[in-house]
Amino acid sequence: MRRFIQHTAPVRYFKPQGIPLRTIRSIELTAEELEALRLKHMEGLEQQACAERMGTSQSTLQRILSSAHTKVSTALVEGCAIRILGEEPDSDV
Repeated sequence: MRRFIQHTAPVRYFKPQGIPLRTIRSIELTAEELEALRLKHMEGLEQQACAERMGTSQSTLQRILSSAHTKVSTALVEGCAIRILGEEPDSDV
């Protein structure tokens, strides 16, 4: 099912400073995970409002947020890069 995504990231990667990208593991964050994080934490919306904006159920939004939190936390704690995927996974990077 296609979800509504209003914002796309201006960059595709975040990585620890001073470490070449080719030497570290990348964790992929989907466009819908990024949008869920943006709506919940930057716009400060409740989960039900986030779900409505994305065109999904609250339980699905909760799963998307949980996955996003796990990925971002892992990247920060383990020093991984975060690769932000577009709406469809791209293969040109």
